[in-house]
Amino acid sequence: MTDAATDASKTVRRILLFKFTLPTADASHLQSLLKAARPFHEAFGGKRFRLMQNVDDPTRYVQEIEYETPAAIEFNRQRFASNPWVQSTLQSWRVALGGAVEIDVCREVD
Repeated sequence: MTDAATDASKTVRRILLFKFTLPTADASHLQSLLKAARPFHEAFGGKRFRLMQNVDDPTRYVQEIEYETPAAIEFNRQRFASNPWVQSTLQSWRVALGGAVEIDVCREVD
């Protein structure tokens, strides 16, 4: 196996944090939306999913998605993020959630 092939098979683990506010504290429609979006996230290596509600402001939510992705995709994340299909999906999320969605890409610190 060449070094290029070895590099191509490497993966990196990342955690996406989607932060947003809903008009109400009722998350029932949000849970349906997240369930429908799960295949999208799994297609990009999504492994673990959590939805968290702020206890002090129940209209504030954080969705956490832990995923593993090929290092090459992570290396080109900005180019990947500007892909029209990805942008369309993110715009659908913004419309469905009624406003801004803050997205952070994190990694665990060892």
